[in-house]
Amino acid sequence: MMPVQPDLDYHAHLAEGRFMLPADSDGVPFYPPRAVVPGTAADTVRWIRASGRGTVYSSTTVYKRAPEPSYNVALVDLAEGPRMMSRIEGIDPADVRIGMAVTAHIRKNEAGEPFIVFEPEASA
Repeated sequence: MMPVQPDLDYHAHLAEGRFMLPADSDGVPFYPPRAVVPGTAADTVRWIRASGRGTVYSSTTVYKRAPEPSYNVALVDLAEGPRMMSRIEGIDPADVRIGMAVTAHIRKNEAGEPFIVFEPEASA
């Protein structure tokens, strides 16, 4: 029997350009990925496409010494319900505000591994 490795599935989806969330049998998403549905013993986890939309719940700026740029660490409430930790790009870290509407983007680190970052939604 092959071990369940939901983190590998999550990153495989990202590598294919899809931001997917694990969900229970009723389609209620959760994060981070787990082998069983939180609060239950159900192991019927399925994957649903995330909208990529979210709202900044919390943010802090990490100040670095020059020449390294400062960056933020943010908690983002996804439109689907779960909350995830990431960062907000495309804006000065000190300008990130609670309640700011953001959109997810898939980026790759130096090793080529995909991960999610957010950018502020364009003003209408």
